[in-house]
Amino acid sequence: MYTERLIGKYSGQQKGPLLICLGGMHGNEPAGVAALEVLFSLLEREPLSNPGFSFRGRILGLRGNVRALRNGTRFIDKDLNRLWTAEQIGRAKTAAPGSLLAEELELLELITLIEAEIASYQPERIVLLDLHTTTASGGIFSIATDEPESVRIAVELHAPVVKGMLNGIQGTTLHYFNSETFGRPTSGICFESGQHSDPLSVNRAIAATINCMRTLGCVRPEDVENRHDALLIEYSRGLPKVLELVMCHTIQPGDAFRMMPDYENFQPVRKGEVLAHDRHGPIRARENGRILMPLYQKQGDDGFFLIRPVL
Repeated sequence: MYTERLIGKYSGQQKGPLLICLGGMHGNEPAGVAALEVLFSLLEREPLSNPGFSFRGRILGLRGNVRALRNGTRFIDKDLNRLWTAEQIGRAKTAAPGSLLAEELELLELITLIEAEIASYQPERIVLLDLHTTTASGGIFSIATDEPESVRIAVELHAPVVKGMLNGIQGTTLHYFNSETFGRPTSGICFESGQHSDPLSVNRAIAATINCMRTLGCVRPEDVENRHDALLIEYSRGLPKVLELVMCHTIQPGDAFRMMPDYENFQPVRKGEVLAHDRHGPIRARENGRILMPLYQKQGDDGFFLIRPVL
């Protein structure tokens, strides 16, 4: 399982941060995995074409939900990106393996591998970059925590930064990867590189990861091509730089939630506009804003997010 989960590991001669990159946390989002596969191939070849290339720290690339990736589904039993709590991880570590559901096994395998890597490398700081895609088309964006370093790194990815998202959902990697959990400076960032099946989502995820390495000082700015910045800037053109969460519509079992068709990420909506329907009737926008991650797939508990610009 370790071999299948590990996409790559690359270490520089100079000690530095540990950058943990996750792709495929949801099994129907393979773009992050494909991006990391290309990235590690580029890292291996770079010293051959650029003799002055140097790398500081270590980057670790991992497949998130291996079992769901095989099936091409968001998850098997549970959403893996809602299980990252101390309680869930503690249970996964102590329960009999035969009693664990598919995603609980994924969680156990991931945290075991990550904790072993931290113990082995003993980094001064840890950064998690969680690569995702969305069912809807539209702009790319980053999700930051309230921690200033998370926001700083997210801004450098040249995509709109959405703050407050962790107030609308629970148990994500960004909730768990913090300084308190790991006893050393730890920052988490999520990058949404576009629509699931858009080939450019892979390119944008590669660009974001390379930019993240530059921001952390893993690679020198002169070794990063301008096209990575240009690709992200172009796809974010005209979008607000920073936004905040207004509301998240959570789907309850039996709701029969149906999103209205053809919404795209960052599409403006008006207060009172009908965004979806469920067994209770129409679901309307609480206020003016922009829609984010409208649900156009069968699996998932978040119907949509409503956000508003702050910068």
